[in-house]
Amino acid sequence: MTTDQFNAADTSRIIEMAWEDRTPFEAIAASYGLSEAQVIALMRRQLKTSAFKRWRARVSGRVTKHQSKRPKDILRGYCSTQYKLRS
Repeated sequence: MTTDQFNAADTSRIIEMAWEDRTPFEAIAASYGLSEAQVIALMRRQLKTSAFKRWRARVSGRVTKHQSKRPKDILRGYCSTQYKLRS
């Protein structure tokens, strides 16, 4: 799937997932079929240059962005407090 095939809502969600520290690239691949390289290309196109550079510096080498580098006891693709139900 190419990154041009997503609507605005999906593109926004992919960007959100890419910025999240504990959402691995594999979770984006499972949800949207994009490889890490495709996510990087999408971020480069969608973000301002300064924001893209901040994002790349943030995720480069970050253990939590790659499933294979994460501790084996973390099975979720997001922070445990990320999706709280509101009462």
